[in-house]
Amino acid sequence: MSALAVRVTVLGGGVIGLSAAWCAARAGYPVEVVDVPSPHGGSWVAGGMLAPITEAWPGDEEVLALGVESLELWPEFARELGVELSPVGTLAVAVDRADVEVLDQLCAYLERVGRSASRLTGRELKALEPGLGAVRSGLSVPGDVAVDNRALLRALREACAANGVVFAAEPAEDRDVTVIAAGAWSRDLHPLLREVIRPVKGEILRLSARPGALPPPRHTIRAHVSGRPVYLVPREDGFVLGATQYEAGFDGGVTAGGVLDLLRDAEVVWPGIGEYALVETAAGFRAGSPDNAPVVDWLEPGVLAATGHHRNGLLLAPVTARRVLALLREGGNNR
Repeated sequence: MSALAVRVTVLGGGVIGLSAAWCAARAGYPVEVVDVPSPHGGSWVAGGMLAPITEAWPGDEEVLALGVESLELWPEFARELGVELSPVGTLAVAVDRADVEVLDQLCAYLERVGRSASRLTGRELKALEPGLGAVRSGLSVPGDVAVDNRALLRALREACAANGVVFAAEPAEDRDVTVIAAGAWSRDLHPLLREVIRPVKGEILRLSARPGALPPPRHTIRAHVSGRPVYLVPREDGFVLGATQYEAGFDGGVTAGGVLDLLRDAEVVWPGIGEYALVETAAGFRAGSPDNAPVVDWLEPGVLAATGHHRNGLLLAPVTARRVLALLREGGNNR
């Protein structure tokens, strides 16, 4: 059956759903996207890091390999959408001895799996980013870049519309294939996802530079402060600060404790943060899976899943969209 005869409904209008819809529509499939926007969607509440190397950790080899594969697709993906990637990479920094040990473990692991990162002293880090605080050491990963997640969402919606994708509040009755790409909410859309996908809550802050404040960092800054991870992702007028992580179901409230932890830890890394304006606090839900790897496959004839990306939804968008298209093309026996 030709692509034009297979009607595809994508459930979910985040980065994964829109990327899959855009890719399928360009290949000739009639596509509709069904989405109920939420202020807690993981794509909307995200830092925008495309960072498989600095996200790597022992036991997540599959996620690392998939992330590296997807990162290689990102320059062309971004060019076609007209979005910009950050011109410089990521600095992973440590502020005390225990945090240095965490970076040492990461560096040793990367060497074992054939990846590398450049070690930097505190002085070298300060030369790259004068606004850093008293950091002991760090790693430079030029290839781990970032994208403005909200600009990406806008570009994807425009690209989908330009390729004939229809947006709807309810799915059409005559669809042939359904792609479940609703992030953490995917768990409620098919019985096989109920025990696989779970919401993982994360809180982020958005800060804007006020007059007289030091400019935001040029690099994405990932740090450990007393064992707690914190990141600062530059934006044109400030940065995104994140991210807490809780197993709290679909509790969308931003906690005072979460905000306090983020600001306190960020001030250690970037002391000038006190001169910035706090313009947004938000909580979003990542789609967690048991092994941190996404679920991108047929669930039953006519139903595909593209969910479970956890912290890597933006990073894995190009490779996921390519995989969904491949499944659609081979799917004659699965509908």
